[in-house]
Order: sequence, then C-alpha cells, then structure tokens
Amino acid sequence: MSVVIIGGNDRMERLYQDTCKAYGCKAKIFLHLKSELRRKIGSPDLMILFTNTVSHKMVNCAMCEARRGNTVIARSHSSSLSALQTILEQHCKN
Repeated sequence: MSVVIIGGNDRMERLYQDTCKAYGCKAKIFLHLKSELRRKIGSPDLMILFTNTVSHKMVNCAMCEARRGNTVIARSHSSSLSALQTILEQHCKN
C-alpha cells in the first residue's frame, strides 16, 4: 500500500518513514510546499494530512490531487507518532 503524508514535524520524518514501513506501506512525505507538488504526489492508496503543521495552500493542492485519483484521505490535527499509528491501524493491513 502506498501512503503520502502531507505535513508533520521535520525531526519526525524518519520516524514516519519507519512506522509506515512497519505497517507494510511505502511512504512519501512532504513536510513543506515544494515546487510541482501535484506531480510528485502521484496516485497513492492513502493520503494522510496533518492539518496543524501544514499551510492551507498545501492542503488545497493535496485535496485536489486526492479527488482526481479517488484517494482515501485521513486527517489528523495532531502530527504525533501515535496519531499516525492510529490512522495506519485503521487503513492498512499488517
């Protein structure tokens, strides 16, 4: 399963990657708005939005891509590791 994480904390990027790998998911993580984000997102199975640590412009860009690709969207106000684990438990099979 492919996962895209939008937002989060800079120092936790590696923990996000390792946690997704533990759940059998391949993850792309975008912490900041980069050029051509739309093209880099691709067509994941699950998109996780950490809404507290991301700009509105980045959320709008990600939502547009998710609608186009019929991607499942999970939102969390908290960008903690336990929030990520909860989302992955709901959507990924171990």
